Amino acid sequence: MSFIVPKSIDEIIPPKRLTRFERARIISARALQLSLGAPPFIDLTGITRDPIEIAEKELEEGLLPITVARWLRGGVKQLIPVKWLIEEERRGKTR
Repeated sequence: MSFIVPKSIDEIIPPKRLTRFERARIISARALQLSLGAPPFIDLTGITRDPIEIAEKELEEGLLPITVARWLRGGVKQLIPVKWLIEEERRGKTR
């Protein structure tokens, strides 16, 4: 099994945004970490202490150091930083 790490957002496997499944997996994994005592990456003033809401906010702000793996034909996977996908979503909304 081999993997590819793209050098820019232009080299990633489409879609150039998080899918609903990737988003759900990332939020649930981070919410679990928070519920087990992991420190949040954001300031919690004005936000409820709900781990899911905190995880959603961290994801929206692009603060999570997580990589998404997308599979290509032939068993090759591409590792994409979540931050790139979030930035691309923001650009798409402002167009």
